[in-house]
Amino acid sequence: MAKIKVEGKVVELDGDEMTRVIWKDIKDRLILPYLDVDLEYYDLGIENRDATDDQVTVDAAKAIQREHVGVKCATITPNKQRMVEYPQLTEMWKSPNGTIRSILDGTVFRTPICIDTIHPVVKNWKKPITIARHAYGDVYKSVDLYTTEPGSATLTFVGESGEKKELLVQKVDGPAVWQAAHNKEKSIRSFARSCFQYAIDTKQDLWFSTKDTIAKIYDGEFKKVFEEEFEHYRAKFEELGITYFYTLIDDAVARVIRSEGGFIWACKNYDGDVMSDM
Repeated sequence: MAKIKVEGKVVELDGDEMTRVIWKDIKDRLILPYLDVDLEYYDLGIENRDATDDQVTVDAAKAIQREHVGVKCATITPNKQRMVEYPQLTEMWKSPNGTIRSILDGTVFRTPICIDTIHPVVKNWKKPITIARHAYGDVYKSVDLYTTEPGSATLTFVGESGEKKELLVQKVDGPAVWQAAHNKEKSIRSFARSCFQYAIDTKQDLWFSTKDTIAKIYDGEFKKVFEEEFEHYRAKFEELGITYFYTLIDDAVARVIRSEGGFIWACKNYDGDVMSDM
């Protein structure tokens, strides 16, 4: 049987441990015997990321930007235990997924694969729930700091114009940990547009949830941007008979559990990661 020619390149991002074995088996048994496909290979195994100072992850992401399609295997994001397991590592490298998502400024849509013989734990779920996850910023691009003495931390912004804004984070009387996260308005808008368009393409309702009662500025900006962008899609939503719905994430969780499914649930980066792993 003649192989089917695949146009263009597919960027191949190899991973760690058993995923390397499984992916090679999938290629050798299910893909390469049937498809004539040009794979552009990048080794994202932890040893090679370390050897290249993680430049291989950046190169792989840029290749996906160029070719518009890539297949990524699971990779290790090292913590202290992994640093013991891999003593040759020179650094506790950041998540390659976070690096790739940041460069691509993309949105992750995770839709369950339904199998008749596997039933959801939540008995009233009859249709899949797609998690739409913002793929830039938040905890994946945050910076951390540990301090040992009493003192105070401030958050400072210095604009190119010379404008300076400073905010007291907290005063502490002893050891403390600190974290600062950010996001870009253009990335939030890109996320909103992707969600609205995906809802239209799949003819599903779109739910969006944040915690703007607590993070009034940070999460409030997400809510505001979604409301502004929805005005460009409102007519099409009404034509298709689908809805856009915003609520606090606490309420969203309760509603999701009581629902029958069959909608898209949009979350900020870290929230989406937690929900899709549940």
